[in-house]
Amino acid sequence: MEEKAIFQANRESTARIRNIISQISGEEFSISIGSEWTISITLAHLALWDYRVIFVIESAIKNNKVHAPFYDDQLNDILTPSMKAIPPTEAAKMAITTAERLDNALEKCPIILLEEMRKVNSRLLERSIHRNLHLDEIENAINKKGK
Repeated sequence: MEEKAIFQANRESTARIRNIISQISGEEFSISIGSEWTISITLAHLALWDYRVIFVIESAIKNNKVHAPFYDDQLNDILTPSMKAIPPTEAAKMAITTAERLDNALEKCPIILLEEMRKVNSRLLERSIHRNLHLDEIENAINKKGK
């Protein structure tokens, strides 16, 4: 996918985060989307992984190389108790502000850095894939509750 299309898809997924959050009532943040995860935890998860990419970008600019070690689902399991402790409205704010910050950071990256990131893992650039996966889960959970 070309950079402009990636940036547009990322912006659209950020707008989708904002739109979904604007429609959620306080109690709906606790709706389960499966396993131990609620809507609130899922939003904190999105913020965490977007922040990881911000860290990769800032580190790459500072050190002139991309270093993005693979973290598997164990990290999600490890962090679930911490994400549960984040108040729902704070998780929602984190999801939006981190997504916006990352969208801006990616759009300001030199093309050579974007190319290196793509070689390491294209999902470092294509954040909309991860975001939309979880936003679909959130919408499905809300729809099941009869919103």
